[in-house]
Amino acid sequence: MKFTPQGIIFPISAAFLERIDDYRKVLENYSQPLLDFIKWRKTPANNIEVLNETIDYYRYFDATLVAEFLFECVDYTLNKIIPIEVEYLRKFDAMKTWLDDRFQMPDKTVAMLIRFLEQNKGILSKRARDKEFSDLTDEEVNEVEVNYNLIMNQK
Repeated sequence: MKFTPQGIIFPISAAFLERIDDYRKVLENYSQPLLDFIKWRKTPANNIEVLNETIDYYRYFDATLVAEFLFECVDYTLNKIIPIEVEYLRKFDAMKTWLDDRFQMPDKTVAMLIRFLEQNKGILSKRARDKEFSDLTDEEVNEVEVNYNLIMNQK
C-alpha cells in the first residue's frame, strides 16, 4: 500500500517488545475464550492440529482492543522510539567524525570502538585496550573516553 517510502523500516516491533505482556493480554483477550470451542491434538512434531472448522471464529471478530494497542504502539514509535534513535545516530555520527579527524581507523574499527565504549559506560576496557586498540596510547585512550562522554552524554 506504499504507507512508507521504499526502503524505510518502521520499527514498531520495538514498541511491541517493550509492552510484550500487554500484547499477550490483548491477544489472549480474544483467543482464550475460544479455546473451549476448538478441538485440537498435539502432533508428533510438537505442533497442534486443529480438528474442527474455526474460520467463523476469526472471520469477523471485534478487533477493537487489537486496533487500540496497535495505535498506541504506532504513537509510541513515532513520538519516543524514532526520536531517541535519531538522536543516538546524530551523536554516533558526531563521535565517528571526531574519531575520523583524530585517528586513521577503518569504519568497522570505529563502530567497534564506539560499541565497546557504550557497553562499558564510556570507558574502554583493559581487554579492548590490550587487544583491539593496543595501538592507542594511554593518553589517546583517555582523549577518546573524554570525547565519547562529551559527545554521547550531551542533551
